[in-house]
This record gives sequence, C-alpha cells and structure tokens, in this order.
Amino acid sequence: MLAPTFTLPNQNGDMVSLEDYRGQKVVLYFYPKDATPGCTTEACDFRDATPRLNGAVVIGISADSQKKHQNFIAKHELPFDLLVDDTHEVSELYGVWQLKKNYGKEYYGIVRSTFLINEDGYIEQEWRSVKVNGHVDEVVAALTK
Repeated sequence: MLAPTFTLPNQNGDMVSLEDYRGQKVVLYFYPKDATPGCTTEACDFRDATPRLNGAVVIGISADSQKKHQNFIAKHELPFDLLVDDTHEVSELYGVWQLKKNYGKEYYGIVRSTFLINEDGYIEQEWRSVKVNGHVDEVVAALTK
C-alpha cells in the first residue's frame, strides 16, 4: 500500500514532507505524548538504535506542540525530527487516531504505531498498538532482512 503523503511542521516550525525522503527508507512512528514514560522509552530506544537502522530516517509524530517537541528532543538528545499533528489529520490518515479507554474514561488519541516505508513510498511493514519493550528491535530486524 502506498503510504499516505503529508506535510507537517517539525519542532522548529520547518515544514517536513514524506516526499522529502523518497529514495530512503523511513521509520514513521506515531506516539501519544512527549515526556511520558512509554513515549520517552520508545524515543530513546530509536535514538540508541540509530547506528543499527541501516540509514533509515526516523520521524516521530504526535499532537504535541513545537515547544514540547523542542524540550523533549533537547532533554533526550534525539537525533530525529518530531512532527506536530495538532489537528490529528495525519494520524487519522494512518488510522492511528482512535477512541481509547483509560481508567474508565473514553477519549480520542494516538494509538502507538510504527510504519516502515520503503524507498518508493510504499508501506513495507506496520506495527499497530505497539508495546514499547522490544519494539525497536523488531523494527531493526525488519530493516536488516
């Protein structure tokens, strides 16, 4: 399946398009919120796995603001862009903006998901409702096969 294209601002307000990375593999991951335990672990796991990603570009997307993304990147020395999807338009395109339940309350939010997009812009593999522990190793394995 062809990956839905998009253009969103990154942590610095620069517009980033999926089309900018045509010709490269892209690890596109959607996560609920900056600076929460699971999201921090996942971001740091991607950071630490950078040498094992075979040159693939990592891009994170959440509904958080540029300022929150800047702080998150600075605190954890993340070497990749975090994009702002505050209207959740791109999250909806990828089917990750869903009704969630937590402690009996229902709300809409991002369901942690990752998409491996090949050089031609097609989704090569997807992981939905991701459990953080071991996830980045699964992505690395997919990139090295």
